[in-house]
Amino acid sequence: MMRVETAPYAVQSVGKQYIEMRSPTSTGLDVVQNLPSVSIAMPDTSGIKGGALYMRGFTDADTALLLDGAPASLAAYLQQNVDAENIETVTMTPGSSPIDAPASNATAGTLDERTYTPGKKAGGSMDFSYGTNNMSREFVRLESGEIGNSGVRSYISVSNTHARQWMGAGTNRRTHVDVGLFKEFTNGSTVKFFGSWNNSMFTIDAYPDAKTFYDYKHTGNGYNRTDIWDRNSTSAGNYWQGNIDSWNQFFVTTQAHIIINKRVSFDLSPYFATGFGWDGSSAGTPASTGATYYYGNGQKVDASAPLSTYWAQHWSPQVGLVAKLGYDIDRHNHLSFGYWYENNAVDYFFPTMATQGDGRNAKTNAAAYKLYTADGQEAIYTYNAGYELNSFFVEDTAKYFDDRLLVNAGFKYIMSNYWDRASGLSQFTIGANSTAPLPHLSVSYKFDTHSQIYLNAEGDFRQPSPSQLSASTSLPKNQYSITEQIGYRYNNRYLTLDIAAFNSNITNRLLTTYLPNTAYAVSNAGNQTIRGFDAMIAGRDFHHFSPYASVEYLHGTFDSNIPYGDTYLPTKGKQSILTPRVLANFGLTYSNAGFFGNFSLHYTGPQSVTLVNDQRMPGFVTNTLALGYHFKPLYFLKTPTFRLNFSNLTGSIIRVGTTGITNNYRSVTLLDGSTLAGGSGASFYVLPRFSMTGTISSDF
Repeated sequence: MMRVETAPYAVQSVGKQYIEMRSPTSTGLDVVQNLPSVSIAMPDTSGIKGGALYMRGFTDADTALLLDGAPASLAAYLQQNVDAENIETVTMTPGSSPIDAPASNATAGTLDERTYTPGKKAGGSMDFSYGTNNMSREFVRLESGEIGNSGVRSYISVSNTHARQWMGAGTNRRTHVDVGLFKEFTNGSTVKFFGSWNNSMFTIDAYPDAKTFYDYKHTGNGYNRTDIWDRNSTSAGNYWQGNIDSWNQFFVTTQAHIIINKRVSFDLSPYFATGFGWDGSSAGTPASTGATYYYGNGQKVDASAPLSTYWAQHWSPQVGLVAKLGYDIDRHNHLSFGYWYENNAVDYFFPTMATQGDGRNAKTNAAAYKLYTADGQEAIYTYNAGYELNSFFVEDTAKYFDDRLLVNAGFKYIMSNYWDRASGLSQFTIGANSTAPLPHLSVSYKFDTHSQIYLNAEGDFRQPSPSQLSASTSLPKNQYSITEQIGYRYNNRYLTLDIAAFNSNITNRLLTTYLPNTAYAVSNAGNQTIRGFDAMIAGRDFHHFSPYASVEYLHGTFDSNIPYGDTYLPTKGKQSILTPRVLANFGLTYSNAGFFGNFSLHYTGPQSVTLVNDQRMPGFVTNTLALGYHFKPLYFLKTPTFRLNFSNLTGSIIRVGTTGITNNYRSVTLLDGSTLAGGSGASFYVLPRFSMTGTISSDF
């Protein structure tokens, strides 16, 4: 659960051996949930839906999420990119990012997933899983081995998952394909390609506020979707087939490392990602909204007819590349300089349509269900938002004193052209050009083979994601942050230890609000300071047991009052939202004579969930257990294995995160003396109930 690291910055990572103990339904979020700097919220246990990541007082929107060095989706969509069996390592670098990474939003740090490298021998792998909530999953990977003497080897894998909702009505499914290719050259150059396609359709959850959650906890009354469709009922909008997410996602990246001669190398990493589909939800009736609609044939829509609204997206590519030239100046210094280009444009639309007679969301291209206003205009809002980014960077890596002293100094400069255009029932055009200087410095010194001290500092900026601008009529200001950290590592034959202290100062903080259709909006929230320390310790194998523990202390405050209309919320000096004071983890791994197991325990302390600190979420404990056995080879099965994975062993009913920011819970006096009325407060992720998954797997 902890690896020996030597980088000149904080690194927390897990490898293939630990990942293989986890359930095949795991995502990149699942496997890092016991690292000291993070708290994870997962809405289901089937791996079909995404989740939320909270790290050092930030969220995944402030985290550079990478897959094979290319920018990946937000945590809510991370499961769309790769199957767990094809994840080789997951590495987190809290508070820092590589200067050549195609990301700028790394105030919280970086989460970098690396995919499986195909083997030299032909074969494959397969597993079959069945678990709680009628979850069934099948996976198979076929490998070509080295093709002739070409140095090329490849694989293709396919998985299919089906599960019921863990609470309420509804079913979820996911079909996924991964393709990998690796080419080695005789001079040491390599090319690695990874591509994936993901198709999913799942029920959009209803997230509870505090009152609804406590009603569920104390009485057992569920809050999620129902299987009853009655168009005249007040609960018609909660019918599960009227709250559907239908999505296709494509992801492609290539990493080419070309050795030109002994002193010069060239790296080229192009990437491409796109998705299209829709999220549908109830929009009431014409009578409840006060609107008048007509069908395409001119017939007026009945005032009591149920309506559906959508967050939908056309084919919207995110295209980019990173090119880097490296040069060994002498035996001490390696100089690299490069260029990063990205074009990220999202074409999304929000139609209001008639609901099908059976209560299901119609497809967005179904002409019979499209609605129009009295003047013949389609009832739709259309947005196109995005940016074109150009960035240059330079870095020098110097090694002295027999490579015990390592100094990395670099500078990254980003130029971005941002736009947001609306048409349809609402029309506007906004845009902005911005630049950001991002310095990087890291230093480490190895006292001997056991001890190392390191420090690093860097600047990061974040501009809002284009997909989060649908609720904006003006562009939020870019967020900028400076983070410093210092750490110490020690390892010997008995244990591995890593301790780090950190400080982050943020201006124009960007916070995310959840829109109740799996979409998000973003807004500024003043200045902020977050500081603390984390520590990890792990024991080497002792009588087949390997213990692990970690702890983090956080102290975060808002440094300014946050704008609200023409006045301000009283937030200066208050605890930062979603910044628990303490996070802690414990793990124990066992491996002997075919038997293996892992137990993990995570604690997140109490935290504020509103900007004015008038609502808090209590601390909580989560846990997982893995048990399994590796059988001897049998016929063509090289590694027959059976394992059981458990989560939420105690069946705890707890909240593990929020879906976004909330201003206040109770009435609050604003700085101009006016009163902001109270509301329902935050909406929460609830830990899924006890879950068990059994898996049979083998290489062949």
